Amino acid sequence: MKVRPLSIPDILLIEPKVFRDERGFFFESFNRADFEKGTNISPIFVQENHSRSIKGVLRGLHYQLPPKAQDKLLRVVKGEIFDVAVDIRRGSSTFGKWAGEILSEKNKTQVWIPKGFAHGFVVLSEIAEVVYQTTDYYALEYERCIIWNDPQLDIDWNFNEEDLLLSKKDKNGEFFKNSKVFD
Repeated sequence: MKVRPLSIPDILLIEPKVFRDERGFFFESFNRADFEKGTNISPIFVQENHSRSIKGVLRGLHYQLPPKAQDKLLRVVKGEIFDVAVDIRRGSSTFGKWAGEILSEKNKTQVWIPKGFAHGFVVLSEIAEVVYQTTDYYALEYERCIIWNDPQLDIDWNFNEEDLLLSKKDKNGEFFKNSKVFD
């Protein structure tokens, strides 16, 4: 397993060791001991989510406030997405900055997104299935959404806006400047 920080050092790209031959491939999508050794992080996952979306679906930017904040370990099992995390930790030197990476079934990379980040992705392939583990349970009363196209964040989604498919929640997200963030 290789671990590489993205432009925001707390966001980690994890590349598993993949064994391939004429029959296909095998890799450990999560090995607690290797993860701890490579990241110095010891997560305890309590929930795993699986979403399927068609091309152009943009989900995000979502997060949960304390005491129900979540760390996430995310990967794509089918298709390709552009994945984004936004630092919403007010005291951080990267507050309001974002990091993005393409995740796909081909590259098998995963992204670690700690508490204090809003998260979203846009589907680049015809369909994409995303699986992610969280360190706390979903809690509607603590869930928040920042509008995906906030001009202050200036996220380059690499997608034509008119081709995006958004949920009502994502269309009506709050502007970053009005959002509850982590203090």
